[in-house]
Amino acid sequence: MLTELRQKSQITIPKEIILKLGLSEGDKLDIFEKDGIICMLPVVVYPKKYLDELRGELEEVKSKIASGEQPVFDSVDALFAKLEED
Repeated sequence: MLTELRQKSQITIPKEIILKLGLSEGDKLDIFEKDGIICMLPVVVYPKKYLDELRGELEEVKSKIASGEQPVFDSVDALFAKLEED
């Protein structure tokens, strides 16, 4: 598909690509150059507060695993077997 570079370095992404990737207005794209090719990747941006909370939860789970308080399962089947027992 052919598109044209316009004023202020703007381009229009063809509708077929937008629909195929499920993109909508306001979505973020990471744009970079690699080996002479312009690449655009859809990305999700999370608020710093959310990421900080997630890091805290992960540290808590890691601590519980290390102390043996949090069970660790070798498979999903083992997890479900344990859940069925309780």
